[in-house]
Amino acid sequence: TTILVTPVWKDSVRLRGFGRELADELARRESQVRWIIADDGSGFGEKEALQRLCRDFEMAYPHVRVHFAPKHFGKGSVVREAWALEPEASWYAFVDADGSVTASEMLDLIATAQASGKSTLAIRKNTETTKVDEDLGRKLRHYGFLTACRWIVGVKSEDTQCGAKVLKGEDYRAIAENLREVGLAFDAELLAELAAAGFSWDEVPVNWARMAGSRVHPWNDAADMLAALFRIRGRLKFASPE
Repeated sequence: TTILVTPVWKDSVRLRGFGRELADELARRESQVRWIIADDGSGFGEKEALQRLCRDFEMAYPHVRVHFAPKHFGKGSVVREAWALEPEASWYAFVDADGSVTASEMLDLIATAQASGKSTLAIRKNTETTKVDEDLGRKLRHYGFLTACRWIVGVKSEDTQCGAKVLKGEDYRAIAENLREVGLAFDAELLAELAAAGFSWDEVPVNWARMAGSRVHPWNDAADMLAALFRIRGRLKFASPE
């Protein structure tokens, strides 16, 4: 069983386009992926909008449902909550609702992970076959956070924050109880815990397009994520045997 979560918070407008693309691509491939749209406490109006969208998506792809978190805590919280609905899954995946990574590339990522038998992460990287539409400010923040991840929590990755990841179920279950970060540092904690437990992953370059409507606040969020890295390091150090 493969569980694919799309986390949303007041995101029904952006989900409309990407969700239709994903539903159509899942149907075209005759996929058996179980797709969960996970709402992070957006409120009543959004709940109705998401229910309507889900009914629309079901017309193309029946294996989709919406999960509603009771309160807004953050992306990491609602992704973990949705994954926990299927505790014995073989694979856990998530993809952001903004469409920065296309539906086709997300499903290719899942297929790559299943073929290799390893957790597989999408990374934003310009290659002969992939193009990244990233402005200078985002690029500098991206590399700054990667450097911080390497130095503070020891994560060696070309891109911790790309919103498309596929995790081997047994690897995730081994570290799930250790995860605490509820916000944008969720990805970094996930990789730090996997690495600390001795698990490895593959990284696959994807096309990535900057989309309008992001709720990321660059400097405030950067400060919060840096603080989170020190919290993660503290927990890892505490858990390590002497």
